[in-house]
Amino acid sequence: MATIKDVARTAGVSYTTVSHVLNQTRPVSDDARARVLAAAAALAYVPSALARSLKSKTTGSIGLIIPNNTNPYFSEVARGIEDSCYAAGYSVILCNSDDDPAKQRDYLNVLLTKRCDGLIVATLAQTDGELLRKMKVPTVLLDRAPKDMAIDLVAVDNGAGGALAAAHLLSLGRRRIACIGGPQDIAISRERIGGLRQTLLAAGVELPETLLAYADFTSAGGYLAARSLLALPQAPDAIFCCNDLMAIGALRAAAERGIAVPEALAVVGFDDIDLAQFVHPTLTSVAQNTRRLGQLTAECLLQRIATPDRPLQRISIAPELHIRDSTVKS
Repeated sequence: MATIKDVARTAGVSYTTVSHVLNQTRPVSDDARARVLAAAAALAYVPSALARSLKSKTTGSIGLIIPNNTNPYFSEVARGIEDSCYAAGYSVILCNSDDDPAKQRDYLNVLLTKRCDGLIVATLAQTDGELLRKMKVPTVLLDRAPKDMAIDLVAVDNGAGGALAAAHLLSLGRRRIACIGGPQDIAISRERIGGLRQTLLAAGVELPETLLAYADFTSAGGYLAARSLLALPQAPDAIFCCNDLMAIGALRAAAERGIAVPEALAVVGFDDIDLAQFVHPTLTSVAQNTRRLGQLTAECLLQRIATPDRPLQRISIAPELHIRDSTVKS
C-alpha cells in the first residue's frame, strides 16, 4: 500500500507539500498540485484514516449496537440510522449484542478503542450505564434507558401501543384475550403488557396468568407459546403479541389447529415490520414507523455531537394501529 512519502517521491516534492495538496491546507503551485494528484492516482494512494483522526480528533464513524439484526424491526431501524448518518458524512459500525449484557459490554469497549464520534445503543442493559458515563462519548439510547440515567433517549410509547391493541380487540367483541410477551426482564415487553392489561381492566376484562405467555421475540417462540395457549380447555378468542415475529408464529400455530383467523381468533402484533403486509392473513400491528424512528435517533445523536452541552432529549413517539386481515376481514 502506497504511503504519503511514496507519493512525494514520485511527484518530486516534499511529503508536507503532498499533505497540503490533499488536505487543502495551504496554497500550492498549479504544477506541484498537478504532479501530486497524478502521483496519488497512479499509486492508488489512500490517506490514512487513523492519521486523520488523530489530527482532527474525529473518525467520522458512529457505533451502533442492536440486539439482533436478523429481527426485521432492528434491521429497519438500523437502515434509518445508517441513511441519516451517511447523509451527514458518517459511516456506521454495526454490532449485534444478542441481548447478552456481557457481549454488549465488550462491544462498547471495542467501539471506544475505535474512537467512534458517537454511539447509538438499543435496549441498553441496566448494568452498562456506569460504563457509558465513564466513556464520555456522545450517546443516544433507543427503546429504553437505565433508571435515573441522564442520557438522550428515543423510544416508542409502548404502554400506549398495548392500549391500542386492547381497545381494538375489545371493539371487536373479543373478551378472552391472551398475550404473548417477550422475555420477562425486557422493559419494553412489560410496558406493552401493562398497557394492554390496564385497558382491559378498565373495560371489566381480566388478563389471567393462564392467558399470559412469554417467548423470545422470535417466530419460533411465538409459535410455541401460541400452541400452548390454543390448547387450553378455554382457548382465547384473541392474542396480542409483543412483536410481529411472535405474531407470525401465532398465525402458524392457529393454522395448524384449523382455527380460522380472524373469525375464531384475532391476532395483533407490534412493530409493523414490512413482512406484516405479506403474511397470510395480513397482520394487524401496532406501528412504530421504524425508518422514521431510526432517522430521529440518528438526528438526536448528530445534534449531541455538534452541541455536547445541549439539554437532554427524551423523545417519545406515539404508535398507530394498522388494521389488517388478522383482526378484520377486508
